[in-house]
Amino acid sequence: MTRRSPISPAGDLPRTLATVLLALAAALLLLLSACGGGGDSGASTAASSDGGAPVAANGANPAPSCGLTGFENELLQRVNARRASGGSCGARGSFSPTAALQWNGALTQAAAAHSQDMAALNYFSHTSADGRTPDQRISAAGYPWRAYGENIAAGYATVQAAVDAWLASDGHCANIMNPGLRDIGVACVPGTGASTYSNYWTMDLGAP
Repeated sequence: MTRRSPISPAGDLPRTLATVLLALAAALLLLLSACGGGGDSGASTAASSDGGAPVAANGANPAPSCGLTGFENELLQRVNARRASGGSCGARGSFSPTAALQWNGALTQAAAAHSQDMAALNYFSHTSADGRTPDQRISAAGYPWRAYGENIAAGYATVQAAVDAWLASDGHCANIMNPGLRDIGVACVPGTGASTYSNYWTMDLGAP
């Protein structure tokens, strides 16, 4: 059975560094005052005040693709066709046509590592099992971001199904359509015998 990824809440558009730091401080206070788990969004973005040099367009290794033929090409075609036409992302508003995203090796590496971790450790979250956040994983992969976005999904059998599901969710759609983002990396990793889902998808987007 195919299971859908969670719907993103509103409010995950790029933020200033000061806002990010305030949010982290508030989160720390919440952690100090209460125990227990919490919900997780399906999409997340942030921005910092410093940029960096562009990263090479492709890494040496192809993205893990769950054995799907033409994985990278189909993803780029479907995502960039939507960006080229523009359209509505529901509560997140309408987006004008914008430039195509470019495949990026560092973002692909970050996406692959997160999908592999979710599959191996059987969880579904933007926060890694070791507590790392998307921005930390993207930085560790060597992408010097000033803005980033992350979409995750699980259980989809094809590129079309995964992309269609992201585009049908307001927050995920807004990440894909964001004209401030220009690079993309996506990975799909099969689950294990102990995994809840048959596969785990991660899409990382960024602007250096």
